[in-house]
Amino acid sequence: MLRRTFLLSAAGVTSGATLGSVTATSAGNPAAAESSGTTPATQVPPAATTVRVRSLADLQAAIDTAGPGDRIELNNGTYTASAPIRISGKSGLPGAPLTIAAQEVGRVTITGTAGFTIDASEYVTLDGFRLTHSSTLRVPANSHHIRFTRNHIELTAAAAGNHWLNIDGNNCEIGYNTFTNRYNQGVWVSIAGPSDGIAQHTWIHHNFFYNHRFDGSNGGEPIRLGLSHKQSYSAYAVIEHNLFEKVDGDPEAISVKSRDNIVQFNTIVDSVGSIVLRHGHRNRVEGNILLGGRSGIRFYGKDHVIVNNLVSGSTGTGLAVGSGNIEEDTASTGNEQVDRVLIAFNTFAGNATSVAGEAQRPLGPRDCVVANNIITGSGAQLITLPQGSQGFRWEGNILHSAPAGDIPEGGYRAVDPRLVEDRYAMPRIGASSPAVNAAVGSYPTVTLDIDLRARSGVKDVGADELSDGPLRRPLTRADVGPHARPKRP
Repeated sequence: MLRRTFLLSAAGVTSGATLGSVTATSAGNPAAAESSGTTPATQVPPAATTVRVRSLADLQAAIDTAGPGDRIELNNGTYTASAPIRISGKSGLPGAPLTIAAQEVGRVTITGTAGFTIDASEYVTLDGFRLTHSSTLRVPANSHHIRFTRNHIELTAAAAGNHWLNIDGNNCEIGYNTFTNRYNQGVWVSIAGPSDGIAQHTWIHHNFFYNHRFDGSNGGEPIRLGLSHKQSYSAYAVIEHNLFEKVDGDPEAISVKSRDNIVQFNTIVDSVGSIVLRHGHRNRVEGNILLGGRSGIRFYGKDHVIVNNLVSGSTGTGLAVGSGNIEEDTASTGNEQVDRVLIAFNTFAGNATSVAGEAQRPLGPRDCVVANNIITGSGAQLITLPQGSQGFRWEGNILHSAPAGDIPEGGYRAVDPRLVEDRYAMPRIGASSPAVNAAVGSYPTVTLDIDLRARSGVKDVGADELSDGPLRRPLTRADVGPHARPKRP
């Protein structure tokens, strides 16, 4: 397992100033890490077995007697569950989980009124099922190291307001699943936790979120990471390499309501939902690709780092800077004032509104750093901050194709960055771009670009660093979901 520590300090902000820190696992399997940050040693049981079962009754009997390292496979077919399939008091081991799997991925359907229930269990994997029953899924706080992988989750009769997958336990992994076709209120993946805390070290990766069409104004997020009254807790979650397409159930595709999380390398296309830091502090949003739809990035709170993202072709706002009605929030549903946020090395290109603040609340943003971004678009002006920008540091930005707006003269250059769309509709700089080797300040927290290539020397302005290395493309359906080939670190 590889752990990465992000030190979110920015040279040139203020001498010795630190915009916060996030330590989170961004490669490998963070679900294998204990909350202490240590990695448990792999333990191989002496006599692990694989058994094949042909009915739900046989499946339940096999689960009841299974131990660490055992694998139970349910024969291909459709099974109607009228009673829960109980995983209770089961313990796998690090590197030797108890695995409950479909015979073949996608060819075992569990339908009916009930499905899997988990209680007081650890190191258990659910692999390869089509889950179309009406009951929702939950990992309770008394369970941990539970892994959902390669499942198709489409709870066709789930009641409005119920969340499809509730994570209350620590160190869970949700990877290579599909969540699709929801038409009523409710969240696809909800990270909450015990009453006196929040689930920690959740890893959500390589999932396909498709077609959420709840037409209400709130309550249809694909991922909700925390709750308003849990915003002071640190979740240390990593949400990465997921594809969101036609997620129109809520303005927030990824809704963060906790602290110290990483949201990176996701793709959002043709969607209403945005990446939103709704509550909490010290979250990092890096390397995400948002194309079309009405999606962008919106934030409230303190000490976030927003770097290396591309937002292009949105009919909404590329970057929405929140206004607040409370200065220091801990448990309310209000909007906390924005403080000390770093917004650097992003590209906001061709959006209906480029960068916009909010006017509806009395507390405007303060003490933020906006540096080395490329911002192009149309309209009356590119940057609109009706509450002002108290204590902001602006430097190295390139603005083009519309009046600059609410940014001081010394904080930008009005010059054509010469962006050219690649074959995937991603606007990029070329060798003749004035963005090349033009960044102001060193910003050591930004070591890579959107393509995961190293930035060196004087950095380029915007999300990508010019080089001869491979270019990253937006995720496609072939990269995510049950039939994608897993990427191992």
